[in-house]
Amino acid sequence: MTTAELTMLNAMADPDFDAAIAKHKEWGIRHLDIRDGIAGKWVKDITVDEAREAKRAADEAGLEVFCLSTSIFYGDVTEGEQAFREKHVGALDHILEIAEVFQPRLVRIIAAQLPGREADASAVEILKRDYPWLIEQYREVVDRIAAAGLTATIENEANVSFLSRTQDFVDFFEWLDRPEVSLTWDINNQWATGVFPTQDDYEQLKPLIHYFHLKGGQHEGDDLRLKWNSSLEDSTYDVVGITSRVVADGVSPVICLNPSQHGENKPGYDYDNLVKRDVDFLRANVEGIR
Repeated sequence: MTTAELTMLNAMADPDFDAAIAKHKEWGIRHLDIRDGIAGKWVKDITVDEAREAKRAADEAGLEVFCLSTSIFYGDVTEGEQAFREKHVGALDHILEIAEVFQPRLVRIIAAQLPGREADASAVEILKRDYPWLIEQYREVVDRIAAAGLTATIENEANVSFLSRTQDFVDFFEWLDRPEVSLTWDINNQWATGVFPTQDDYEQLKPLIHYFHLKGGQHEGDDLRLKWNSSLEDSTYDVVGITSRVVADGVSPVICLNPSQHGENKPGYDYDNLVKRDVDFLRANVEGIR
């Protein structure tokens, strides 16, 4: 039987890194996805010495760093070529120093924001027409990560990410033309761009996915837009069906929980202990999750 391990963004367990490691061990989680909460900082801001101390603590606890979740390319393409390069490509030198310490299996970068997209327009067609420089920045970052002996993964973002409709993902990865890079499919981020997640979307994206992010959410009535934050158990998309296929197909050996955050908090809803509830729900309801 194909299996998958669970992880989460490290500060979801606890904002204090040492306490988060203790929670990982208590919950039987063996992998770390490092994004923030190290000396109170995000990854891009920590020093090499702070990274070494965090790696030492992880090693002592027997935890492996699966992903280094950077914010490279989390920005707006309308900032322009030079500003975008300085902010994002310019951050890569330090990220690679940090990655050398943590030795993650994956280094996450982000699908940028594309505001003002015309209705029914292809994201890649817009990027090729108005922001042709963007693809070279992505290729440069992917290539430099690969040259460092690491693997880049691109995560779709919420809001107006250029990865929104499922065809956008397929078209962008074809244009990128870098077989060594994979997709981190954040199912709720795609939902937050207006695309309700289905098994059909998974089927189209399966050849690209190497890492799967999920979090709870609800729509309301016949309106399929993401409305409320919720647990996975109370979600109104097919959490168990889609996740079961991800596990059975072996596309994401580690599955990462994210905070339920792109909807609104529902009045009267119980948000206490949501992370542990989601861990327990997945282990109880998806065959093969450990």
